[in-house]
Amino acid sequence: MSAVRATFSLGRIAGIRIGVNWSVLLIFGLVVFGLAARRLPVAYPDRDWPLYWVTGLVTAVVFFASLLAHELAHAVVARRNGVGVDDIVLWLLGGATRMRAEAPTPRAELRIAGSGPLVSLLLGVLFTGAAWLLAAASASALAVEAAAWLAAINVLLAVFNAIPAAPLDGGRLLRAFLWWRTGDRLRATTGASAAGRVFGWVLVALGLWAFLWTGALGAAWTALIGWFLVVAATEEARQARLRAALGGVPVRTAMTPDPVTVPERLTVGGMLSDPGLSHGHVAFPVTNDRGGPVGLVTLDRATGVPVPERRRTTVGEIMVPLAKARRARPDEPLADLVPWLDPGAANRTLVVDDDGALVGIVAPSDVNRAVRGR
Repeated sequence: MSAVRATFSLGRIAGIRIGVNWSVLLIFGLVVFGLAARRLPVAYPDRDWPLYWVTGLVTAVVFFASLLAHELAHAVVARRNGVGVDDIVLWLLGGATRMRAEAPTPRAELRIAGSGPLVSLLLGVLFTGAAWLLAAASASALAVEAAAWLAAINVLLAVFNAIPAAPLDGGRLLRAFLWWRTGDRLRATTGASAAGRVFGWVLVALGLWAFLWTGALGAAWTALIGWFLVVAATEEARQARLRAALGGVPVRTAMTPDPVTVPERLTVGGMLSDPGLSHGHVAFPVTNDRGGPVGLVTLDRATGVPVPERRRTTVGEIMVPLAKARRARPDEPLADLVPWLDPGAANRTLVVDDDGALVGIVAPSDVNRAVRGR
């Protein structure tokens, strides 16, 4: 599945970048509105309206914190099992944890996949206990209702994610089982992806049927989730086939060695006026005075600078810093770059050796060419 892109960053937790996609605003607004304008007033109609909205807002924030906890569980367990994690992005349909490689064994896959639903289930139990304690202490009825809603939604999240269909966590649990039984990771992924497509189409059919008969927006949402599962499961199977085709191929095989670089002190105007930089390339590694890599700059970023500011704006000011750019070592498996095959100038991988020197660059087209060669 193509990675979901973060619109803005929330910083880092346990060393993992946390991002938020703009689509979160939609689901956040729906949660707040659903609680403040419907559920809470219906359950307790005698309260002042600001209380409904404050309660709905706080509950929505805690809900997204629960989603983040679910994804953090995946990330932390993945790192403990030797799988690197780039970031976590919260978006319209929940969260996405972007890992740098696949689990090394079925047992590791089982741990990584099962950790998220387990955390959601534990949160459901904790919020159930919180609702009971608040009720016993004669706390605000709105607070009790909010805790009960959070308990129910976390349990629902755990159950839904445990369904054995890719790309859900249950699909990864199914893949771990099939991998263990067959010893073939590609075959296991294909089976889990097929289950995901079947389940997705069932949701699409049920959602559309219910929407046509009732006109309920919830039914349309079910169809949307089903379509997402179909697309994501199909993409997961495609990436698995690409990984299999690239098995044993190192990054150095596909990289462009000694790429054209841009000094970080060069102005944007100087970069755009240099025929050697503006012709035939769309992205360039940026280097410091010693020739070491410090980032990546694209023509899109450069041309996005207003013309009057190009003479005083340096490349270093507009580049993607090295810490945020995709990097790889020459001897790393090329298959690990498959998740970054999205088109776009920014989807380049800087190849850096163990001494920190830039030795090459890899574009999505380079990986595709290596696949065709195999």
